[in-house]
Amino acid sequence: MLDVSEYFDGKVKSIAFKTTTLPATVGVMAPGEYTFNTAQKETMTVISGTLTVKLPHSTQWMDFTSGNHFIVEAQQSFDLIVKTDTAYLCTYE
Repeated sequence: MLDVSEYFDGKVKSIAFKTTTLPATVGVMAPGEYTFNTAQKETMTVISGTLTVKLPHSTQWMDFTSGNHFIVEAQQSFDLIVKTDTAYLCTYE
């Protein structure tokens, strides 16, 4: 069964599902600035658009575009700047 979630007043929407090996979400983020907290290790892949990311323990912002991914360990937080609607796939370990 698919589980649909909304965050940040509906500016981030995701659909949870199970891949052949891992739980995952696929979703879209509207323009804005967001901080996410992780409960599990997350691998986020950009499907369309760009995510500008400040990873835990970093002072640098990095751009991730279509086909690129980044990893955030469990029990961490990371910041995002989204300038245009951006689609993503996130897997959880």
